[in-house]
Amino acid sequence: MTRDPSKFTSLKLKHEGFVTYGDNNKGRILGCGNVGNSSTPKLIENVLLIEGLKHNLLSISQLSDKGFRIEFD
Repeated sequence: MTRDPSKFTSLKLKHEGFVTYGDNNKGRILGCGNVGNSSTPKLIENVLLIEGLKHNLLSISQLSDKGFRIEFD
């Protein structure tokens, strides 16, 4: 999840629903799309664009399930 539309390589805008955070606050879903960059051919798919999100959120386990390799230093 991100609030920054410039992160997307493709984005479909939609104003449907909300996500609920751990503190029970909600963020409005503004769209969904793919995030990536020119240095890798892989895209992170189905990323939500969320109104007012303070920090980007990423699920390591979901990335691993999709075949991404994750390294921590």
